[in-house]
Amino acid sequence: MRRRDREITAREEMVEVLKECDVMRLAFRDGEVPYILPLNFGMEEQGEQLTFYFHGAREGYKYELIAREGRASFEADCKHRLVNDEVHDVCTMEYLSVIGRGKVSLVEEEGEVLHALALLMAHYGREQTVFRKEVVAMTRVFKLEVESMTGKRRMKKS
Repeated sequence: MRRRDREITAREEMVEVLKECDVMRLAFRDGEVPYILPLNFGMEEQGEQLTFYFHGAREGYKYELIAREGRASFEADCKHRLVNDEVHDVCTMEYLSVIGRGKVSLVEEEGEVLHALALLMAHYGREQTVFRKEVVAMTRVFKLEVESMTGKRRMKKS
C-alpha cells in the first residue's frame, strides 16, 4: 500500500468497515479479463476465520467460475463523501474500503444454507430464520473463506 497513513491494519476495524458496507464485489479469473459481480452478503467470524456468504439463482456463469477456479478476490467500500477544500481549490473523496482474497465454494448442506441466509438477512437489519421452502429450493448459496485482507480509509481530519 502506497499510503501507509491510510492503511487499516487492525482486523477488528476491517470487520467493522465490512459491517457498514451493503455491497461486496467478487472478482473471478475469466481468462485474461476478470469477471466482477456486485453481491449482497452476510458474514460470520468463527475464531480467526472470516467467511462471507452470498446467494443467487440456481444457475449462472459464476458457478462455472467457482467450479473452475475456486478462488476470488473481493472488495467492499462505504462512507463515500465528496469533500471540497475551497481554500486550496481542491476536492477529495472520503471512504472506507476492504479488499482481499479467499477460497470460494458452494454451500450444499441444508442447515448451512439456512444459516447463511439468516446471516444475509441479519447483515441488512432483518432478523429472519424461517424461509419458505419453495424459495430456498430456487436459491443457491456460496461462500468465500477469507485468506487475506487489507483495509484503507480516507477521512478528512476534523
